[in-house]
Formats: sequence, C-alpha cells, structure tokens
Amino acid sequence: MNDPVIFAKAIADGTRQHIMRLLCCEWLCVNDVVDKLGGSVTQPTVSHHLSILREAGLVEVRREGKQMFYALNQQAVALCCGQLMQVFAPEVEMGDGGNAGFIPLSSFSNP
Repeated sequence: MNDPVIFAKAIADGTRQHIMRLLCCEWLCVNDVVDKLGGSVTQPTVSHHLSILREAGLVEVRREGKQMFYALNQQAVALCCGQLMQVFAPEVEMGDGGNAGFIPLSSFSNP
C-alpha cells in the first residue's frame, strides 16, 4: 500500500486505531479482538474494520484451520507515516528517536 490517502482514511476511525493498537504485538482472531474491546463492538463490526485495514495493507492475515488471525503490519505503517512526513513536513529530518527536527505545535501562533 503506497497511497497516503488510503492510509489516512483507514486510520481515521477511533475503533480502527484501537484495533491497530491491539494487533501491534500479537496475532488475534476476530473474537479475540471483540473480547479485548470489552464487547463494546460487535463481531460483524470488528470484521468490517479489519477488512478496511486489510485492504489498506495495514494488517497481515494468516489462516489457522477455519480461523483467520490478524497482526499489525508495522512495516506498512512506518512506510505510510514516512510518506506523510515527506508530503507534509519535507524539511523535517527524522533521526534519533524519530523526533529530530520536530517543531512542537505549541510553537506556532494561532490565526
């Protein structure tokens, strides 16, 4: 996935962001995600969100028997974030810790 717009649309939803955090460091099936979300999101809704993330290339999928397991594609996330930085902050050089050259938002005056 190389399209920053698709990436931005995929992460524009709070539930999808939460799902991405859950998938950051482990493989989970849909029901595991539903459980970790505390039942606040139904299984069909989680499946829908995973489908969007999958189409955007942000999650990896593996099959075990009849179940599908999902994990965050951290490399794709890093690539997309880098592309967004090139477009919106081309003068910022990313270095040690990823914050080199970072200008805090608070340093800008409000219009």
